[in-house]
Amino acid sequence: MSEKPGLFARLRAGLKKSSDAVTGSIANVFTKKRLDAETLDELEDALIGADMGPAAAAKITKALRAQRHDRDVTGDDIRKMLADEIERILAGPDVPPPYDAHKPYVSLVIGVNGVGKTTTIGKIARAMAAQGYKTTLAAGDTFRAAAIEQLKIWGERTGATVVARDQGADAAGLAFDALTEAKKNGSDVLLIDTAGRLQNKQGLMDELAKVIRVLKKIDPTAPHETMLIVDATTGQNALAQIDTFKQVAGVTSLTVTKLDGTARGGAVVAATERSGLPVRYIGIGEGPDDLQYFDPRGFARALVGLDP
Repeated sequence: MSEKPGLFARLRAGLKKSSDAVTGSIANVFTKKRLDAETLDELEDALIGADMGPAAAAKITKALRAQRHDRDVTGDDIRKMLADEIERILAGPDVPPPYDAHKPYVSLVIGVNGVGKTTTIGKIARAMAAQGYKTTLAAGDTFRAAAIEQLKIWGERTGATVVARDQGADAAGLAFDALTEAKKNGSDVLLIDTAGRLQNKQGLMDELAKVIRVLKKIDPTAPHETMLIVDATTGQNALAQIDTFKQVAGVTSLTVTKLDGTARGGAVVAATERSGLPVRYIGIGEGPDDLQYFDPRGFARALVGLDP
């Protein structure tokens, strides 16, 4: 994601609720003049309260203790140190993804109901078109007629080929057909939508594993990315989803949606620290340009209320 002022301004606006929660939680810490043991303990508790999770909060305060323990600090000093440590946790590989490494680059998009998978796919297709990539979309959420129609609309908007079947069609068979078509039409990227699945529904999880097996029959290296979409409003509850989907589907990246509607954006830090997975995109609004490539530095600074 670029550091252009317009993009960062949108990021700051999208993260305002989360930023207010973080800075509000640690407001008392900002008034202290010395970063002593008591202040660091208060800061750790505040970070946990801001949804960053115990492990990430402990890692951040440990780093601050090593840098500035028992020294005089200002509120700005603490913000800058926090931003630096959060950025270190969030930094991940392959952002943006290496679309040119495979043709087509197969991205399997998964997640539970209601996280915004289909809309996210459409917005990614829009971004791909702007960059000159030819894209095929697979309407693999065959349980919902609305999802199929929604993806067709995105295909029309973005000029992407859409492979779709009737409601209730076999999702694995559709994925097979979509990859075949994407290879045939010379697509650079294949984005595959999937049905929203609860991680405790074994039948749906088995179907997802079948989709992956079928893709590998055509291209043993596919999918090249398995992107889990998580809803920021669920906060720490997203961690259980990440754990389960990693086991079943070999998740390789995260995309976090609905950050503008929650004060729980600190959970992105917890999710990254716990899973070790890179965040690929973040959704900070409903507009087509409000899905942004994830920028660890920009996110960290916006989260603690700093300028770029």
